[in-house]
Amino acid sequence: MTEYRKDEAAISKLTPEQYRVTQQAGTERPGTGEYLHNKAAGIYVDIVSGEPLFASSDKYESGCGWPSFTKPIEPANVAELNDLSHGMVRTEVRSKHGDSHLGHVFEDGPADRGGLRYCINSASLRFVPKEEMEAQGYGAYLDQVEDVA
Repeated sequence: MTEYRKDEAAISKLTPEQYRVTQQAGTERPGTGEYLHNKAAGIYVDIVSGEPLFASSDKYESGCGWPSFTKPIEPANVAELNDLSHGMVRTEVRSKHGDSHLGHVFEDGPADRGGLRYCINSASLRFVPKEEMEAQGYGAYLDQVEDVA
């Protein structure tokens, strides 16, 4: 089993925007994220630790301006914390092992898929295409990347 952790070498390679989002709990501007319109089959992993977070089959167009998912691919890799910043009550989503800020989860997602909307910053993610998953050590998740529509 792969051990995921906060990797200082990976942190040192982050762009200023990736660092601001993952390490300083920032938010990328809506509509600007690299993966917002990505429809390819694959998985999204933490850019710092590599831990698997979300599958393409759970991604949907929410219209919020950030990539949205109905659930994590591996719930044990996602931590949910109370966030009272900016005068709001929200639930922050962080990677469990990498401790990267990912975004927030809301209860306004598709009811037929559990009702949750994981609103995630592209800057906190790295996309692994389906055809590269096995070679990169994510073969166990291949059954979760098919389009459910």
